[in-house]
Order: sequence, then C-alpha cells, then structure tokens
Amino acid sequence: MRTISIGLLGCGTVGVGVAKLLLENRTLIQSRLGADLFLKHVADIDTTTDRGLAFDEGVFINDAFAVVNDPDIEIIIEMIGGEGIAKELILKAMDNGKHVVTANKALMASQGNTLIEKAREVNVDLAYEASVGGCMPIIKALRESLVGNHIRSMTGILNGTCNYILSRITDEGSEFAQVLAEAQAEGYAEADPTLDVEGHDAAHKLAIVTALAFGMEINLTDIYTEGISKISPIDIDFARQFGYRIKLLAIAKNDNGKIEARVHPTMIPENNQLSKINGTLNAIMISGSAIGDVLLCGHGAGQLPTASAVLSDIVDIARNIMAGIARRIPVLSYQPEHIQRIPVMPMDELFTHYYLRLAALDKPGVLSIVSGVLGKHGISVKSVQQKGRHSTGAVPIVMLTHHARELDIKNAMAEISALGVVADEPMVIRIEDENNHV
Repeated sequence: MRTISIGLLGCGTVGVGVAKLLLENRTLIQSRLGADLFLKHVADIDTTTDRGLAFDEGVFINDAFAVVNDPDIEIIIEMIGGEGIAKELILKAMDNGKHVVTANKALMASQGNTLIEKAREVNVDLAYEASVGGCMPIIKALRESLVGNHIRSMTGILNGTCNYILSRITDEGSEFAQVLAEAQAEGYAEADPTLDVEGHDAAHKLAIVTALAFGMEINLTDIYTEGISKISPIDIDFARQFGYRIKLLAIAKNDNGKIEARVHPTMIPENNQLSKINGTLNAIMISGSAIGDVLLCGHGAGQLPTASAVLSDIVDIARNIMAGIARRIPVLSYQPEHIQRIPVMPMDELFTHYYLRLAALDKPGVLSIVSGVLGKHGISVKSVQQKGRHSTGAVPIVMLTHHARELDIKNAMAEISALGVVADEPMVIRIEDENNHV
C-alpha cells in the first residue's frame, strides 16, 4: 500500500484534533483512500504539555522548519495560525514542492492571493476548506458541486460566538456584556473577543468565499465590517414586534457584475431559515442560477468538526498524489486567467430597508423635525413605533424605512444628531427580506 507522509505544524486545539483523526481513524481512512497517511512529524514550540495522544518516539519535535525541509514529507498541515511565521513556513514548504493544507482564515483573507500565486508557480496544491465554516463544506461546494451555476448571492452566519450571543439576548433578554462574559467563561468567546464580536472573523471568511463565488481576487480591505456590541435587548424586542430576528450576517451579492460584500447586524424575517440557526452553529444560504437556494449548516468551530474539514483536504490531495497530478481543481474555483480584480461596491451606494431607533428628547415637535430631515434626504418611512419614556426622560422612537440609500441614511442621522433633539447616537440596523429590492 502506498504511504504518504504528512507533517503537522502546530499542535493546539485543532492541531490535536487533526492528529487524533489521523491516528485513531488511520484504518478507516486507508479503506477509503487506498493509501496510508503516515503522520511523520508534529512540530510545536510546546513539547511538554500532554495532548492526550500517544506519539511514536521522534514524531513530536519543536522545529517547524525541520518538518517543511524533510524530503520524505509530501503534505504539510499548517495549524499555527496568524499571519507571520505561518506564512513563512507555507511558502518554504511550497518551495520544497510540498502540498499545503491550512485552516488559517486570517492568513488566507489577507495574504491568500500571494499564497495562491506561489502554489501556481511551483505546481502544488493549496487547500483551505476548514478556513470557512468549520465542517460545513462551503469551499468544496463552490469549487466543485456548484460549478454549473452563476452564483447570485450568499448570506451567511459565519461566526458562532456572535450567533451564540445574539441567540442568548433574543431568548433571555440579557444584556450584551453579561452574555459575552458568560460566553468567555464557557469557552465560546476568546479573552479578547474583538475579532469575533466586531465582525472581523466573519469578514475574513466572507472575503474568501466571495472570491470563490464570483471569480475575483480575495479582497478583504473593501468589505464593510460592523459588529454586534451595540445591539441591545430593546432592539431585539422591536425586531420581534416587526416579525424579525437580528443576526450578524455576512452578505455577498453579484448584481450584473456589481459586487456587494458586507458584514453587519441584520434584521431578517422570522420565517427565514437563517433565523432558526441558533447557538454556536454556522450556516450559509447560497443562491445559484440552476439550484435556486441551498442551505449549508454545521459547527463552524471546535476541535473535531474543524479537524474533519482538514482531513477532507488531506485526502483530496493524497488522491491527487496517487494519480500523479496536482492542481486538478483551481484553488479559487476559476482558472487563473479568468480571475479578475472586481471592485467591491462602496457601502454608501447600498440600497436596502432600515430600522432606525432614536432616543428622542421629550419635547413638542421632535417627531415632526425627525420626519422632516428624513424626507429632506429622500427617506420614506414605512412605519413608526414609540415606547414610554426611559429613566433619562428620552422617548424611544423606532422607524422602519422603505428602500433607501446608505449614504442618505448616514447623512440624515448625522443631521438629526446635530440638531440636539436626540439623547444618544441613533441606532441603525439594515433589513434583508423578500422585498429588499422594492
């Protein structure tokens, strides 16, 4: 039986999961692959902590460069993370003719174009299924299953931490800070949660799948990104009254070559399938010309779900090695000569519906003033709701708009704030529903 040697860089949570599957499911994988995946080396700077795995003598070392320079190793698995040494090691591995599997979404989003070009130059495979959505096969779906489709749009819940927090606020009425602290205590959120709760993690993932879907270079820089830290129970409550739920959505659309790519809290109808995705689950709805809508759902993080996606990449590459080929499937789904630099539409040009919440001062004529400013900027109001005074004396006023332009909403809110008729910064949440283009 053919033996394919593997080197694993990084033995943290997911790295341990990868090693665990390679060792414990070795016979199962052999029966499906027809070859033996031999974990020759695992490299990590910490070689003393017990990982709960029985490595053979000499497998666990602290020199990652020794692994990428080992002539017997054919596949390198990068589980270090970050954008520094991980990139250096991947490039060195490729220069040595080794195929690479990574789950490093931050690196792929920011440096993916460079890594993809290097893989093309030296004719090796670069696989990254686990970088988006954990065990959801979104990258395989876009690169393989949906190749006969023009992808129209993708709408996804791509961060389990934010989905957990919003689910808890919705179901229990708790405040953001309280739920975040509990999420950190339970291990669902990092000690520094900024990457998750401010939307950057979801933006990394969106940058990757947008490139795959629309035949463009990876473009993280131009993705509008807004997190959930300002969402409060009052917004959740108003959303429920209007028949919506609030989710942090990653949205990409292709409207005749005009690309939208944005991450932000969004109100979606309660009967939307994504409204029912709660807890730490991830999901993405893909709309294609032939398939209509397809929903993928699964655990977007976690040791074994993520490791499972890594193993799928390893086996795909191993099959290529056994067939004596490489780069059978284009790294970004499209052939390199067909990948374009397509600009992402500026956020100010977005047209959608909006939820506006104002803490209006309890003075005569405030609603009339606010309505006048909105009308001046071409914003038509669909409905208005008002609740009793807060302890501050301000009156919460909520409006849902008809179709409006982002720039007009921004300018109107700035003007209203400057007039001194509202106590706090207005809350603006975008709405995605079946009438979104009306």
